[in-house]
Amino acid sequence: MSADRGRGSSDDRVLPRKPDPADCRRGLASAVRGRDPGSQDHRPGKGAGTGEREAQGQGRRADHDDRPFKKSGGLQKAADKRRFVHHHREEFGSVSEACKAVGLAPSSYYYKPKRDEVAQTQADADVRGIIEEVQAEFPFYGYRRLHEWLERKRGITINKKRILRIMNKFGLKALIWRGWQIKTTDPDHNFGYAKNWLPGRRVTGMNQVWVADITYIRILSGFVYLAAILDLFSRRVVGWAISAKIDAELCLEALNIAIEKRRPGPGLIHHSDRGVQYACDAYKGRLAECGVVPSMSAKGYCYDNAFAETFFKTLKAEEVYLTEYETIEDVLKAVPRFIEAVYNEKRIHSSLGYFSPEEFEKLAERKQLQKLGLQPVMILPGNPSS
Repeated sequence: MSADRGRGSSDDRVLPRKPDPADCRRGLASAVRGRDPGSQDHRPGKGAGTGEREAQGQGRRADHDDRPFKKSGGLQKAADKRRFVHHHREEFGSVSEACKAVGLAPSSYYYKPKRDEVAQTQADADVRGIIEEVQAEFPFYGYRRLHEWLERKRGITINKKRILRIMNKFGLKALIWRGWQIKTTDPDHNFGYAKNWLPGRRVTGMNQVWVADITYIRILSGFVYLAAILDLFSRRVVGWAISAKIDAELCLEALNIAIEKRRPGPGLIHHSDRGVQYACDAYKGRLAECGVVPSMSAKGYCYDNAFAETFFKTLKAEEVYLTEYETIEDVLKAVPRFIEAVYNEKRIHSSLGYFSPEEFEKLAERKQLQKLGLQPVMILPGNPSS
């Protein structure tokens, strides 16, 4: 029995001893601090002389050689530490112990950047580029107009809230216009005033109601003046003229252009303020020749002509105040381009279902407004009688 137990003891000595987890932790921790645990001498009498033990030690040293650290510096980056803990967590007994050895918080080890977050960041950057491109041409577009413009013009559907979030994230803001007014209306004259025909008026199509007004444009030597006529149905500028003088000839030129372009039938209402340019005999005579009915706002009540005022605000905010005109020739080059190529053709209007005036008129001609859920009938509110 004793001999058998002796032989059994001899057999036990040649079998490899199971590694002590504490020794593993000490060795790996030393490696993290810059020392190779394989360089430590094994204590004599602990089975270090067996071939299998040496093979296991060499295997562990080979594993250590693959770790992402060097003797001089140890692990520096969090990504390297996470990789180290992942490969050696079993040797330390737990993830928390391995993290403690390399100085890494367990939450940092478990954190994994989501692929969706990376893709979202890139997508937001792409949308930002598109927004900046649109705002370079239309700097006063907010997130609502951007949403409609991208969907209509680019075929890109982006939620309004996402556009707003991206604009806030990257500090993209629509410009806000704060202007001032110079008086362009002189109601003190002896030509008389036309009746106001707009209260309660139903506008169901083009060439039913036109609105006219005058504004100023600053140049180095003073001001030049713009007279414009809009079709109330589509907000399209149908006639315009620019001059250094604010007189009846300026308004007559805009009227003649509008009549030549649109060829309106009898019964068209031409609405304006009480300015002498629109009340004079020459202007009223031209309206009568074409069967156009004159209409004027009540004194001190400018709301009927708010549509023309809104156009002037847009023109100045998105073109005039962004440019320094030196001469009237500069104005004659820039303003007509904005009116025809930008305002009429491209610029979308919330009141038109986010279509441009030209697009809105084409939809009306094809009788597609109701199919798109747009309301082609406009009923103007009542106001004080003239």
